[in-house]
Amino acid sequence: MIPWLSHRDPFPPVASARRHPNGLLAAGADLSPGRLVDAYSHGIFPWFGEDEPILWWSPDPRMVLFPPELKVSRSLRKTLNKGGFEVRMDTAFRAVMEACAQPREGQAGTWIVPAIVDAYCRLHDLGLAHSVETWIDGELAGGLYGVALGKMFYGESMFSRRSDASKIAFVHLARQLERWGFGMVDCQMKTAHLASLGAREIPRHEFLSRLSELVNYPGIIGTWTLDHDLP
Repeated sequence: MIPWLSHRDPFPPVASARRHPNGLLAAGADLSPGRLVDAYSHGIFPWFGEDEPILWWSPDPRMVLFPPELKVSRSLRKTLNKGGFEVRMDTAFRAVMEACAQPREGQAGTWIVPAIVDAYCRLHDLGLAHSVETWIDGELAGGLYGVALGKMFYGESMFSRRSDASKIAFVHLARQLERWGFGMVDCQMKTAHLASLGAREIPRHEFLSRLSELVNYPGIIGTWTLDHDLP
């Protein structure tokens, strides 16, 4: 059995998370900004389906990207150099979330339920959650969103309506975070897509050790804008 949290209960120790399913820590509580900030500060995130209670996770190992380790393939570099797109930050946060929430091929549903959308939009209003958007021909073609605390960024989800649109956003994000001195991007679970961009798995204890330092640096709170040119 996993702990069921009331609104006032603290999270249990991350080390008590289950091995099967990997990282399941607790259920219940709420999605208030304070609860979400506390969760992310301790390496915990919510992930649950339409008809499920709020479930909290902290998997081991953890998929992360260290911004200097970003990999840009030859074909992606050609796309970046070719142009024909515009990358923006924080101009369409809810639209990015709603696009990410659309069921993917082979999936029956989504974990980005309306309660999640509303909760992260509240974080966005507080300057703690951010979107990176790829625009092509005036339309939102792809992007991603996540949470930033201190010098730590937690990637949540991405989507593409045009080829490489999410990768374009991810590359711009990683370069911008490196410029700002961010130490790590949490990618949560291993996927081939993220691995192709340079993300890799590290043990949870190493993730938490790095996290405990990064979240205590002064953060960049408020609306983000890109201030770099890609090499």
